Amino acid sequence: MTPNPWRPPALSRRFVPVWQRNFLVWRKLALPSVLGNLADPVIYLFGLGFGIGLLVPEVGGVSYISFLAAGMVCYSTMNSATFEVLYSSFSRMHVQRTWDAILNAPVALDDVVFAELVWAASKALLSGAAILLVTTVFGLVEVRYALWVLPLIFLVGLTFAALGLIMTALAPSYDFFMYYFTLFVTPMMLVSGVFFPTDQLPPLLHAVTRALPLTHAVEVARPLLLGRVPQDVVVHLGVLAGYAVAAFWVALALTRKRLLK
Repeated sequence: MTPNPWRPPALSRRFVPVWQRNFLVWRKLALPSVLGNLADPVIYLFGLGFGIGLLVPEVGGVSYISFLAAGMVCYSTMNSATFEVLYSSFSRMHVQRTWDAILNAPVALDDVVFAELVWAASKALLSGAAILLVTTVFGLVEVRYALWVLPLIFLVGLTFAALGLIMTALAPSYDFFMYYFTLFVTPMMLVSGVFFPTDQLPPLLHAVTRALPLTHAVEVARPLLLGRVPQDVVVHLGVLAGYAVAAFWVALALTRKRLLK
């Protein structure tokens, strides 16, 4: 009898060696990887921050570039986690067949997928922390609560890694990922408060943005980086955690159906 692919995850500490394997491979190219993840958000931060900042001196009582800084931390985290699980995890699963080799050892598929999730969040933590360091060095954020953003970055990494793993489980090829970016990631980035306050949006679109995970990430990160305590922080963190748990469960079920036929 074929096991139900939607059964609850059965996890163990055996995911740790798989995480370590991904880390050791990444360590060989760590510097180019970090610089590559820094380039895009830093260009956005200073290009838009100083460019639009000349036209819009203040947003919500702070300079536009300071307003943008929190958005870039969340954007960098989302991008790093998403790219890792889409392209790198897909390569290990489908192209390089690394997962097949690992599964010949006493490691369950659930642990392999969970290791990919945690590794992507770990890599996203490095990217988000790097952008946070840049914004701090240039005096764009308040340092009072800045360290509290680090656990948030890891949670955001888990959330978007879990969502991306769903696409990885469904994708027949790399080209499939363009639909995910075009139809989900890019529109979400534009309306989730990264570049401008969401309360300027039309009422219907504003209501839709309240359901997007990136909105909740920005709603926590921005007050912290501006030296304020976020409102409704438990709700925002709960939504992010809910997305992470639900998306991981779906991704694991779809991966089981794909690989354990």
